[in-house]
Amino acid sequence: MATAAAPATTKPTLCPACSFKNAPTATRCVSCGASFEVGPKSRADVARQRQMGQAGFSVLWCGIALVVLSVLTAALVVGLPLVVTALDFEGSNGMIVSIPVWFLGGLLIGMISPGRTFIEPVVACLFVAIPTVGYLASTQTVRTMPLFMYIIMALIGVMFTLIGSYLGERIQMGPPPKTVE
Repeated sequence: MATAAAPATTKPTLCPACSFKNAPTATRCVSCGASFEVGPKSRADVARQRQMGQAGFSVLWCGIALVVLSVLTAALVVGLPLVVTALDFEGSNGMIVSIPVWFLGGLLIGMISPGRTFIEPVVACLFVAIPTVGYLASTQTVRTMPLFMYIIMALIGVMFTLIGSYLGERIQMGPPPKTVE
């Protein structure tokens, strides 16, 4: 008579940061994005991880965000007026178009990136905002605006990128887990 093999453990993995019950094979928490590292963690480590929000900085996702934001900004601010001649994104109009583009780019990166990566789109947006401000300031003819207004509007766009990437992360995680009473 053959003996039956012992069943694999199907006990859910409990997240040390938020106490969400994850699949036994999960390496990151579905709810908060915390990684399940091997080894004991002190309460200070768990508290620090909760406070910090993001485990580390991903250069790969910063590069991806840089490409996405650059392409979207160039397509709408530079390319679209070349195709549709009735559009003129000069001065403040160019910055007003850039801000929602950066928000949507942050939202998109937040939705597709693994774990908590909401700082990477913000850093990428800073690198995209500098040439955008330079381009719009150098090509202004009729609708002129002082340079400090370009800088203020670019910083508002960076802030909207942060909001978009955070919302993208929240959308990616899904609804918050139901609490057990």
